[in-house]
Amino acid sequence: DVEAMRWAVSVGADMITSNRVDLLKSTLSNLDSPGDELSAALNVARDLARFAIEFTKGAQTGVIRAKANAADLVTEVDTAVESVVRRVIGERFPEHEFVGEEFGGSSTGNVPCWYLDPVDGTTNLANGLPWTSFSLALVIAGNPVVGVVADPWRGEIFDAVAGRGAFLNGLPLRLSDEAAFTAELSSKSNLAGRVVSTELAAHLPWLGFQEFLAALAAEHCTLRIMGSGTLTVTGVAAGRGVGSVIHAFGPVDHLAGVLISKEAGAIVLDQDGNPNLFPKVGGIMVAHPAAAQELFGIWKQSSVIH
Repeated sequence: DVEAMRWAVSVGADMITSNRVDLLKSTLSNLDSPGDELSAALNVARDLARFAIEFTKGAQTGVIRAKANAADLVTEVDTAVESVVRRVIGERFPEHEFVGEEFGGSSTGNVPCWYLDPVDGTTNLANGLPWTSFSLALVIAGNPVVGVVADPWRGEIFDAVAGRGAFLNGLPLRLSDEAAFTAELSSKSNLAGRVVSTELAAHLPWLGFQEFLAALAAEHCTLRIMGSGTLTVTGVAAGRGVGSVIHAFGPVDHLAGVLISKEAGAIVLDQDGNPNLFPKVGGIMVAHPAAAQELFGIWKQSSVIH
């Protein structure tokens, strides 16, 4: 596996023999450069993602409390994971700022800042649904430059560094080209037969949701709501659905995922249709390039109605 390969390199092995040649090539090409601060940050984020996977799978939820309302939950898993991540980041990068879902924080914009959601999909976790994620991103000068997302229940770690591509468990992610995509289905619409994902506004439909659902249905496109905004925007990178629309962008939930999808070749647009990985207001769309224009048009029209 990737960790064994990286270990072999780190101890100075002269030769590595494997029947997973593609994985070995990808691992070797993605090795960290000495003195590279982004690679160092990625290493720490990956280690924390591995910790989050094991802890989340094995821990009891403990006391479950409500925050803003009875549908906005926090468990002892959320707070325990965030506490560990804060401590580790503080020790490794003491000059960096930190914003977390559970304990807050702020960014001045003048120094690098980490954004964390220890458990995105807490309502799922509290109700025994194995669909949650861990999201950690590093932002420099307003731009996400490192992103790591972990799915504890599938044992998956997505990661990306700006300009270096996206990876899933060490293997590169790249969306199919538009010609291959459109050839898959004989339809005038690149949304027909596809899945688009979204999330609720907490437990409520967002303004324009019903119109969005109806417009997609008219194109024979199915809408899914899974309960983790992080996985909703990250999944596009792995071809899990043709696109996703989030009505209100949240940096702790979405920064890592949108960077990963962008690095995999997805189109990322803010509510005004501008390429934007960190919108300050409004929502965000992530989509395969072949379907991005059509999906944005439906989202925009649904929003205009309100």
